[in-house]
Amino acid sequence: MSQRIGIVTGGGDCPGLNAVIRAVAKAADRRGWQTVGILGGYEGLLEPRASRELDYRELGDLLNRGGTILGTSNRGRFAAKVGHGEAKGIPAEVLGAAKRGCAELGLSALVCIGGDGSLSIAQQLQEYGIPVVGVPKTIDNDLAATVMTFGFDSAVACATDALDRLHTTAESHQRVMVLEVMGRYAGWIAIYSGVAGGADVILIPEIPFGYDSICAKIDEREKLGRHFSIVVVAEGARPEGGDFVTSGGQQKNREARLGGVGAQVAAEIERRTGKETRAVVLGHLQRGGGPTNFDRALCTVFGTTAVDLVAEQRFGEMVTYTGTQVTSVPLADAVGELRRVPLDGGFVRAARALGVCLGD
Repeated sequence: MSQRIGIVTGGGDCPGLNAVIRAVAKAADRRGWQTVGILGGYEGLLEPRASRELDYRELGDLLNRGGTILGTSNRGRFAAKVGHGEAKGIPAEVLGAAKRGCAELGLSALVCIGGDGSLSIAQQLQEYGIPVVGVPKTIDNDLAATVMTFGFDSAVACATDALDRLHTTAESHQRVMVLEVMGRYAGWIAIYSGVAGGADVILIPEIPFGYDSICAKIDEREKLGRHFSIVVVAEGARPEGGDFVTSGGQQKNREARLGGVGAQVAAEIERRTGKETRAVVLGHLQRGGGPTNFDRALCTVFGTTAVDLVAEQRFGEMVTYTGTQVTSVPLADAVGELRRVPLDGGFVRAARALGVCLGD
């Protein structure tokens, strides 16, 4: 039976979004279906509606193209997370307007691509009667019920490349270099890139850090004749007894904007050790550019699997990667609880075995 399905990208952008859009549109076309892209995130479902027809033959260059041709948003009437990740219900009148938008566009299903916040919105749309299939996206890799989200591998590659570059300048000037990476309340980017990039200190939100431990590691390296050190700090890392560092004022109906902990860590290291210390904030470079080959492949399988779920009318489910195969789980199992770095997991154990300081 011919169908007309919608695609929406919500939350922050990341490499691979266009690859998923391409895969959905192409797989749908093979079934004789039409696809409609919702522009500007979920807001595009509301008046004045914004959408575009998607012909996969016009999408040939999307596999390696960063960002999203549909646009995205993490603010407005569909904000599902506020403050430090507190859940917020979408008003019934907004959900009703979105349902009318889907009906007027003739959509039989909506493929929602996003992270915890965006898929929390998708879950609420599903409960309101809009047939939804979810695709997990976030560079933070903090979404429950999937081993990996697309965009994460690309962000780690960016951070690891930055660490490779910082090593040479740190050694040349015998400095301490502090690299602040994204990840919000989960330290996946920090721990992966820190291990891959040979960092000496890795600070993640899961382990409150102490400056005595950090400086002891730097002093240890000095005594061994290693007169430079590399520190990776996740934006959500906190000192023992301290709070999150945020940048700018807290905006209403928005999640807190984390950032600035790298500068604080660098200043305290320099004050305590006397070592010249520099801080680098990688920021939105982690979100930009094209996806890695792994993310391109993962996005393609995610997109085609999402179309399969629509064909089987398995609505209210999210595509998931188990580490060996791509399958699906109920959306309700995937949102609401962040997936954080396990303290007894392989990456933490490997870091400790190598003598990397984790701040504790």
